[in-house]
Amino acid sequence: MAYAKLGRDSAARKALFRDLVTDLILNERIKTTEAKAKAVRSIAEKMITLAKRGDLHARRQAAAFVRKNRSYTERDGEETVHHQVDAVKKLFDEIAPRYAERQGGYTRIIKIGPRRGDGAPMVYLELVK
Repeated sequence: MAYAKLGRDSAARKALFRDLVTDLILNERIKTTEAKAKAVRSIAEKMITLAKRGDLHARRQAAAFVRKNRSYTERDGEETVHHQVDAVKKLFDEIAPRYAERQGGYTRIIKIGPRRGDGAPMVYLELVK
């Protein structure tokens, strides 16, 4: 095969890639295994290229892959605050303008060593500043 299957069937692999790309867009840095990072890297770069195009069709194509909303809960002392972040909006409004002059190479992989337990090589996959 021409790609890594990562021990998953096609539906689980696509879901994994969607989640990792969405998390990369929202957090701008994720910690994952080297094999997953190498697989997700090309997808993330394609999403940023779509966002640089900026038209409605590109937005719909990106929205078809990237998870639309991510919610997380933050506890601030006694108060619990619920946040909801739109990954597609952040991709088009914040990330794409940052790379307007760049012709690709929006991500970088930084090796951080083996994972404790199974020894899988771990990396940071991050957006270049």
